[in-house]
Amino acid sequence: MVEKILAVLAGFTIWVISSGGYIGIAVLMAIESACIPLPSEIIMPFAGYLVYKGQMNLFLAATAGAIGCNLGSIIAYEVGKRGGRPLLLRYGKWVLIGEGEIDAADRFFARFGNMAVLTGRLLPAIRSFIAFPAGVARMPLVPFHIYTFVGSWPWCFGLAWLGMVLGEKWDSDPRVKAAFHSADALIGVVLVAGVVWFVWHRLRGKKRA
Repeated sequence: MVEKILAVLAGFTIWVISSGGYIGIAVLMAIESACIPLPSEIIMPFAGYLVYKGQMNLFLAATAGAIGCNLGSIIAYEVGKRGGRPLLLRYGKWVLIGEGEIDAADRFFARFGNMAVLTGRLLPAIRSFIAFPAGVARMPLVPFHIYTFVGSWPWCFGLAWLGMVLGEKWDSDPRVKAAFHSADALIGVVLVAGVVWFVWHRLRGKKRA
């Protein structure tokens, strides 16, 4: 099932970039950064393949991808800014998130928001969703966009470079697929462990209270 979904996404990605060029890259990366699971691990390597074919420039492809990340992040940021906090205050109790946790997140972004966005943009899975909590915490827009671009550009460049180096094997080399799956699995395990710890910590605090 997963392979079929990836095949459909790969076909869609190829069609958009083949039709739209650099604008197509920006549009697809914007979709990924708007909290929609369209993997950049498919988008940018295909752009790199077109670099290998002489149809694109590596640096321009990476820049188009980073610009797309910024554009898509505007949507996720604004959703978090305008509706995230009220929704969490109203419904957060059902997932053990109270006003104290929201205030703690605000303080965290006020102190470490720049590094959180920068680091988050370099991590699989997390990079697609980091704009939403930044919006909830109302992180200042200028540093948010600066660090979004700075964190996204090397990610886009690295994936495009990989696609360029692999050439026609960009979507068929099993070693590359295995590496991506391993990275995603590791991030998934860390996220699940974090959620389990958070739930345990909150339930334990409630019992003590």
